[in-house]
Amino acid sequence: MRIEAYNQVAQLYKTNKTTGAKPTNKASMGRDEVQISSFGRDYQIAKKAVAEASDIREDRVAEMKTKLESNNYQVDTEDFASKLLDKYTMGL
Repeated sequence: MRIEAYNQVAQLYKTNKTTGAKPTNKASMGRDEVQISSFGRDYQIAKKAVAEASDIREDRVAEMKTKLESNNYQVDTEDFASKLLDKYTMGL
């Protein structure tokens, strides 16, 4: 009978017996400690530098503004068309 097989497995693994958590002595426990590797510190410094950096490159904006105002801004039509086609053919 299948019930007997289940009981035999339960006895084998002693699943009927419940075990409680053992109390620990708080006096014997030490303080928690965190150690950050040099890579982790470097990563945090780099992350902070990127967060503080401006999203707008003022030097490039000023350069483009000057070119536009003086009508010296030239667009390579072949390059523009190529990039436009790449953008729209990537989705196909």
